Amino acid sequence: MNPLDTLIDQSRQARDNAGRTLAEERRGQQHSAEQLRALEQYRADYQRQLQDAMRAGIDASSLDNYRRFIRSLDDAIEHARRALEQQSERVMASRDQLQQRQRRLSSYDTLANRRARQERTRETRRERRDTDEMTAHAMARRPRSR
Repeated sequence: MNPLDTLIDQSRQARDNAGRTLAEERRGQQHSAEQLRALEQYRADYQRQLQDAMRAGIDASSLDNYRRFIRSLDDAIEHARRALEQQSERVMASRDQLQQRQRRLSSYDTLANRRARQERTRETRRERRDTDEMTAHAMARRPRSR
């Protein structure tokens, strides 16, 4: 195996690893988005419960508990938003890494194809030269007719 083939194999492995990493990061992003949606839905439900309780009449202690819990949900939602933003940044970085690895692999493939074309051209010339030499020898050995 020549060094270029080794580079191509290594680049292909790096590209494949980058693809797997991107897929994992996207799954993480989806999971973070689902968690955020669930928290937002839970907060909306809890807010409705608070409004229903306020319409029905609620004591100050229960109202304070509702509000504290909603604030803790707001904190959790903010934390989940930051986590989703960070995960989205990791997805973009992984996508960039995959594109970089693919470009490198494509460059090596281009070099390998160019080398193969050059080798085919050399082989064709060699075959043509050998054929020309055999033809010339055959012509030289043939008796000349007068």
